[in-house]
Amino acid sequence: MAKKYKKNPWSKSGPIYVAAAVWLGWSLAFPLYSFSGYLLAGLASLAGWGISKMFWPKHTNELEVSDEPEVIQEKKEEEKEEVKTDPDIKRRPRTGDKAIDALLDEEEKAISEMRRLDRSIEDEKVSAQIVHLEEVTTKIVNFIVENPKKKSSVRKFFNYYLPTTLKLLNAYDRMDETGISGMNIDGTKGKVEEMMDTSLAAFDKQLDALYADDALDISAEIKVMENMLKQEGLKDDEISGISLKL
Repeated sequence: MAKKYKKNPWSKSGPIYVAAAVWLGWSLAFPLYSFSGYLLAGLASLAGWGISKMFWPKHTNELEVSDEPEVIQEKKEEEKEEVKTDPDIKRRPRTGDKAIDALLDEEEKAISEMRRLDRSIEDEKVSAQIVHLEEVTTKIVNFIVENPKKKSSVRKFFNYYLPTTLKLLNAYDRMDETGISGMNIDGTKGKVEEMMDTSLAAFDKQLDALYADDALDISAEIKVMENMLKQEGLKDDEISGISLKL
């Protein structure tokens, strides 16, 4: 380890203050009534300044740093949090977009946790809810990978709604592991089951909302095509009321 130093701000002014203090002390001890008195006081002050100049520290230690950059780099690598995922989860190719790649990391961690919870929780309804949660999460991520401009629209989903849902499922799992029935345990588990139904409905709505622009574009294309068919006389009047609608 090597020490890093910084200059002491008192290295110049400190001895001056010492000289001034010697002058003041001399004048109090030996009143300055003559030229010789002033001369002696001046010599004493100069001596005080010189001695303090010799011994006054010019630098102060700031901190200790390693003089081996590769050691620092190795420590940083060790401190990085490892992403633990289920070995059965196939790792998606990364896109190079930092935001989307971070989203892919979150998806893998979330799905790994979902599968662990699914194996741990025996209730069939909750198990089905977890499977549904995994499916809708995967579909949302698939859409964002194909439509990167929409990544900001799912930020809250991955930053709050999904992790909160997993937190509730973990609470359910801990209570389920007790193997006992009671007012607090059963009541809380029931609330989690109800909240899962609400959350999944919201997640399905989130996925549907991602396709809003596509639905609008398709509707516009259908309308244009219907008008062109009508103008060209290729649309039967008898079935003109029947058209493709979303």
